[in-house]
Amino acid sequence: MVLLEARGITKRFGGLVANHRVDFYVEEGEIVGLIGPNGAGKTTFFNVLTGFYRPEEGQVFFLGQDITPLPPEKRCELGLVRTFQVVKTFKNMTVLENVMVGAFVRTASPAKARAMAEEVLRFGGLYEKRFMPAASLTIAEKKRLEMLRALATQPKVLLLDEAMAGLNPTETQEAVALVRRLREERGLAIVLVEHVMEVVMPLSDRVVVLAGGKKIAEGPPQQVARDPKVIQAYLGERYARRKGLVGTV
Repeated sequence: MVLLEARGITKRFGGLVANHRVDFYVEEGEIVGLIGPNGAGKTTFFNVLTGFYRPEEGQVFFLGQDITPLPPEKRCELGLVRTFQVVKTFKNMTVLENVMVGAFVRTASPAKARAMAEEVLRFGGLYEKRFMPAASLTIAEKKRLEMLRALATQPKVLLLDEAMAGLNPTETQEAVALVRRLREERGLAIVLVEHVMEVVMPLSDRVVVLAGGKKIAEGPPQQVARDPKVIQAYLGERYARRKGLVGTV
């Protein structure tokens, strides 16, 4: 079942075309990697999907409903939620209070929001730090907190914008494990924007590649990694040779 679909999305900033007639979809329980070079239009596309930008052309559908006119908060209420490339925690609030903000999307009761937040923090491994100020967390913990705050809204589709950028190898593996659990135990469909190919390729069921604002490839990770257009535009010969992909097309 298709949960999220974008049809022919075009987004311009003056004379700059950031996205050009991009088609995209996410099915129930699927992890989709969205990759491409810097300036490819990935974050712009995220902003269109989640309502921060309005496209000049095209439509966004969620659960079969045309949500193109809806603002981000309405999309969140429907179950379409995102994290940000630059971590956006509420620094002067505790870890628990941060997650309660997400829970208030589903309840007006502080007691229920607290119970929901505590359950999410147990799931995500931050329960023991629930009374700490968010500002005191490490960058890896702040990124995890942002994911858990999004989870507290009870989403159906979660969009993660470089949730693993800046993490060391151990932190990255912990983040990967959490993403897998979000799909396996919570049934979420997930869209990942990531530059770390060693993360996005094994984690994704399907990969979509943007370059110059256009979709240049889509398919299973191994197929996409062998695509000459993707190697030329993004992965590079060095990556392809290291992975034994050159000459296998």
